[in-house]
Amino acid sequence: MTSTRFDLDRPLPLHRLTFHAEDGPDGEVTIGRADTGEFGVFPADGAALLVRMTEGGTLRDAVIWYEREYGEAVDIDEFLEVLGEFGMIVHDGETVAEPVAVRWRRLGIAVFSPAAWLLYSAVIVAGIIVMVIVPEVAPHYSNVFFVSSLVVVQLFAFFGQIPLILVHETFHALAGRRLGISSSLRIGRRLIFLVFETSLDGLVAVPRRQRYLPILAGMLADAVSVAALTLVAAILRDPATGDLGLLGRACLALAFYTLMRFVWQFYFFLRTDLYYLVCTALGCVDLHTVALAMLRARLARVHLLPANPVDNSDWHPRDRAVARWYSWLVLVGYAFVLGSVVLAVVPTTIYTVALLVTRVEDGASVLGVIDGVLFLVLTLGQFALAGVLARRERSVRPHSRP
Repeated sequence: MTSTRFDLDRPLPLHRLTFHAEDGPDGEVTIGRADTGEFGVFPADGAALLVRMTEGGTLRDAVIWYEREYGEAVDIDEFLEVLGEFGMIVHDGETVAEPVAVRWRRLGIAVFSPAAWLLYSAVIVAGIIVMVIVPEVAPHYSNVFFVSSLVVVQLFAFFGQIPLILVHETFHALAGRRLGISSSLRIGRRLIFLVFETSLDGLVAVPRRQRYLPILAGMLADAVSVAALTLVAAILRDPATGDLGLLGRACLALAFYTLMRFVWQFYFFLRTDLYYLVCTALGCVDLHTVALAMLRARLARVHLLPANPVDNSDWHPRDRAVARWYSWLVLVGYAFVLGSVVLAVVPTTIYTVALLVTRVEDGASVLGVIDGVLFLVLTLGQFALAGVLARRERSVRPHSRP
């Protein structure tokens, strides 16, 4: 038995912990604090030792029990260090957090009730039928240009989507809150794209079959939104002339943007909702990090990247196994996305610059020139901001790079 700064003859002060046994054959257990959202995956013997510590006996009794039960000594200092990293130990000056009821839980239950599912299904089916019967309201890229001003189109693309993005993230949050899981909303980055994301860290503490709805709830919201916006546009359409009016055209523009966000989810290599679905189904813990580390190591071996030793001692076996093939999908996916951006952004930039030159040469109004300049700034600015965030991530967390 090794020495420790904690008194072996006293119980270890611990916060309230949540235990969830995983479905795998190795008996791993997810343990953590629901109040902070910090969780870790422990081997079966480590989880059993921690359970023993929570029963109120002394630290020495727990260590003796482990050695008797498993026939080997435990490095208690290392074990306590791990518990400290996950914030499980109550240190001097701390108090055990009291359980707090999760807000909006009843709303979450209502939003995913049988009656709500019937409503969502009816809206989606009706939307599809209308798209077939009235092709003019079906999603099409031309719907984006519902006004002549490029700046208005770009501003509407950004600000008009925010309410629908919040609906997407709210569905994630409510699907989690119906299970008693707290959530938070933050702005993140996926390669060169800025994204909103809902944190549902406590999801790992519920049975796997209950995790799928919170993961896919955002896509459900997108599907309902596309159908609902299409139905509104169809209602506003003049049957005689086919004119949709400004509001109808705006609805179709939003429907197209939302559909594109739905398609975006299939870029799972950018850690979209479907990425987390795959990780959950395959039992992975941190697949993206392991896959990137493997990919960098492979590229370093062929001298495409500088060699950088990787500590793979804490890689989960399942992540290691899946990352062997998933890392190649990440490479192909990144190349595809970057290529798509180049093919879309570069021609758009060239076209807009040429348009600006033409407007200046033809003596266009100042407003016309400003319209094109602002369109360029708004188009390229989002990628520049993503680059700034990426640089900040590297400077703030250099130790996290594999």
